[in-house]
Amino acid sequence: QVQLVESGGGLVQPGGSLRLSCAASGSSFRISTIRWYRQDPEKQRELVAFITASDNTYYSDSVKGRFTISRDNAKNAAYLQMNSLKPEDTGVYYCNVRLSQDFWGRGTQVTVSS
Repeated sequence: QVQLVESGGGLVQPGGSLRLSCAASGSSFRISTIRWYRQDPEKQRELVAFITASDNTYYSDSVKGRFTISRDNAKNAAYLQMNSLKPEDTGVYYCNVRLSQDFWGRGTQVTVSS
């Protein structure tokens, strides 16, 4: 079992930055791939980035060069540094771990607006 809690969202102007955190419980976290998804009410949930247990990373084309995913296994945490934010980055951001099933946090709202 893994429990995930996201934090760090908020309202930011275009061009601004936010750092999202994902705090996890459970020993499986450090051997798992950690994924960040986002969902806009009008769109499907979209994979934004992931980081593997060996620190390999992936970014969607829409965030590549602006977002950075990282993890701290000692703290059972993962992070998403988001720079040069755009209005289209608005949405609820979710942290995900996939073991025998998908585990999700409750999400954190990011709103990019002037």
